[in-house]
Order: sequence, then C-alpha cells, then structure tokens
Amino acid sequence: MAEPLSLHPDRLFNSDPIQRDIARRLYTKIKDLPIVSPHGHTDPRWFADNENFSNATALLVQPDHYLLRMLHSYGIPMQSLGFKSRIEGDDTPVETDPKVIWKTFAKHYFLFRGTPTSTWLDYVFVNVFELDQLLDEDTADAYYEHITAMLQLPSFKPRALFERFNIEVIATTEGPLDDLRHHHKVQQSGWKGKVITAYRPDNVVDPEFEGFEENLQRLAELTDTNLDTFDGYLESHRIRRAFFKAAGATSTDHGHATARTLDLSNEQKNALYQTIRSGNFNAEDADCFRAQMLTEMATMSIEDGLVMQIHPGVYRNHSQPLFDKFGRDKGADIPVSSEYVENLRPLLNKYGSHPKFRVIVFTLDETSYSRELAPLAGHYPAMKLGPAWWFHDSPEGMRRYRQQVTETAGFYNTVGFNDDTRAFLSIPARHDVARRMDCAWLAELVSDHRITEKQAHDLAYELTYRLVKHAYDL
Repeated sequence: MAEPLSLHPDRLFNSDPIQRDIARRLYTKIKDLPIVSPHGHTDPRWFADNENFSNATALLVQPDHYLLRMLHSYGIPMQSLGFKSRIEGDDTPVETDPKVIWKTFAKHYFLFRGTPTSTWLDYVFVNVFELDQLLDEDTADAYYEHITAMLQLPSFKPRALFERFNIEVIATTEGPLDDLRHHHKVQQSGWKGKVITAYRPDNVVDPEFEGFEENLQRLAELTDTNLDTFDGYLESHRIRRAFFKAAGATSTDHGHATARTLDLSNEQKNALYQTIRSGNFNAEDADCFRAQMLTEMATMSIEDGLVMQIHPGVYRNHSQPLFDKFGRDKGADIPVSSEYVENLRPLLNKYGSHPKFRVIVFTLDETSYSRELAPLAGHYPAMKLGPAWWFHDSPEGMRRYRQQVTETAGFYNTVGFNDDTRAFLSIPARHDVARRMDCAWLAELVSDHRITEKQAHDLAYELTYRLVKHAYDL
C-alpha cells in the first residue's frame, strides 16, 4: 500500500508551542502576498509561446540540476536520464522514453528524503497536481500519467500557472548575445504578466569562457562597435545594457569564480585588454580582467541604474568528464571558500558610498557570513546581502543565514528572498519555505523578547515583499 502524502500546516515551525503560535500568526498575514522573483533561470520562451509542457519528465526531472546531481551520486548514468554524450564515437545507448526515465527517478526518490528538493517537489505534487500518495516505484506510472495529462490542460499553460502562483514579476537571465525575442513577444502579446530579463555578461567578460573570442566577434556585430580598443569594448557593453534595460531589465548578474575586484589605471586597463585579446594570457591575466570588469560594470550601473549582483564562490563543472560528455548544468558545480574583505575593497572604496550604486553580494561560503559579509553590508550603504543561495537555499541554510547576519547587518541590509531557479513549478514551494523560515526566526526573536510581535509582523512583510521590490527597483 502506498504511503500517504500530505503537507503538515505547521511544517518548518518550531515545535515549542509559544514560538509555533507566534509563527502561525505571522505566516497567516504574509503567506498570500504576491511572489516577486527578481533573479532566476526560467525559460522566457515558456511565457512567450504559452504552449503546454510536454510531459512530467521534461518539465520536472531533466532541467533540474538538484535532481541530476543526487541521481549521479548514486551511480545513475546520465544516458538513462535521457542525455546523449557529446563525444564523437560514444555510442552508449540513451533512454528516449520519458516514462521510463520518470520511473528511474521515482525508484530513487527516496534519495531526497530530508533534502529541500523533496520539500519543494512534495509541495508541487500536493498543491499543483493534487496528488495524495508518496512518489515511489509503485506509484511512478500513476504519477507520470496523472501529471502529464494535467499538463495538457489549458489551466496548466505557463501563463495560467504564472497567474495561479500569484507571481507579480519574474526575472530571467540572458547573456549579451541574446536577442531577447521571447521577452519582446511577451511584451507585445497584451498579456499582463511581467517577465523581465537580467544582463549576465560572463560569456563576453571571462577570457576562460569557452568560445570567448567568437563571442566578442558576435558582440561587435550586434553593437556595430570596433572592439580593438578597451573603450570600444566597454561601449559595446553600454549598448547591450541599454538594450536589456529597454526590455525590462533592472539588474545585472556576474557569476565569477571569486569576488575579486580591481581599480586599475587607464594605462594598465588598456594593456591588460590587449593581452587578453592577443590570446597569449595566463590564468592571472584572466582573473585580473574579470576583477577589473566588475568595477567597470559598477561604473555602468551608476550610469544606467541597473542593480549589480555578484554570485561568486562556485567551481563550475568540477567533473571534467561529465562536462566533456554532457555540458553545463548537470549537477557538477561545487562550492568553494571565498574571500570578500580584500576582494571587494577596490570596488567598495570606489563606489561603496555612492548614492546611485547598489550591489547585492551572494555567497556559497557560509563561514564568511558573520566574519566578512555582514560587517561589510553593515557599513557600506551601496552593499546589500543576497539571501541564502543555491546549496543553502534550504530550511537550515536560511536559519543559519539569519542567525549569522542579523546581529551585524540587520534585516534592512538584506534583500528578501529570490528563488534563482529554472524549475518553474517549484517557485511557489521555494517562496513558501522562505516565508515559513522567516516567520519561524521572527517568532524566536519575539519569544525571547528581543522584538515585539508588532515589529515581527512588520518585518515579515518587509522580508517577504517590500525589501526585494526596493532592492531590485521592481
């Protein structure tokens, strides 16, 4: 007999009855507020074309690197999940039946017990698809048929789900070479849903990015700009940033390996750029160029008003064999230790108190929360702290974040929550977790008589809704 599946109304609240009652009262007031999703990776094509999703596997399994990394860790081959090797001559059989792939996932769903992934997915299964039995090998077929059938209904088209989830605005992320055709199509459709973009220039800023020189050639063509000089190169960014801003962008995003910044002289910048363009550069040259470009992007943010986001501290594509065979976003990204005090000093010395500059800094290195990031954000007016991110986008990660940053940075130097996901259906689940965990933390402060319950209600609203809108100019 299949195990029942249900969501406890007090999930993630403290079992202490005093704290639990306070958390309930706080949550009741904010649980139905609109979702503001200021940074993520959903596909804008979904909202532009508004076509039904094809099946459960293509929507819920194959795009989700949280699922892929856990299944890979248990020895599940990527080919059995429907991914074909990019290596010429590799003729390893690839599973093409989405129902079979789903069954492989369902058979191993037990791997996700206690993880945020199961929290999100169980929420989706119950609240989106109205399922009431736990997913496992025995219920796999029924799940697949039920979900796939529901996905064909008009009420499950992307725009309908967007409205059902009460999403006020969602930001996708595109590179400078993107023509933003899907965003333009949304804007011209007459639909009232707000889908905006964000400027992610890594592929034309990082000299070690695959295809970097070819990307620059394309950038030159798109902007009709000569990139032989550093000034011409910077102008090409200004042109593309303006193009993105016209399509609704309010932010930029930078996924460098570190938060290192530099403030070089004009002579040094020009010489470094020529070294990079020659192709005869070393790893330190590439890192210096990325560091200088963060400062240049900050300068442009003051000019055009786009909010800057820095997402450092990830060793991307750690498994070279996996990357060679299957490419990016297959779950092989690993957090690394990060330093912020020295790395951000050149940028913050230049613009940290500038009234027109705002930089939101994220980390995957939790050891830096109380030692570096909270003190920095607690001093520099331009700097705000991004929420617990990626590997720490979890109940305990959110708790650790609030515990370590609040005493020094306070609540108002943070920016609410963002889901940073390409898994569209998990967005309400992720926001619900964040809302519950914030209410649980505030309830603890109230029960310890550190804030009043009236203050907690005000803060719950700020953390859920107002801070994110203010931080991202939404």
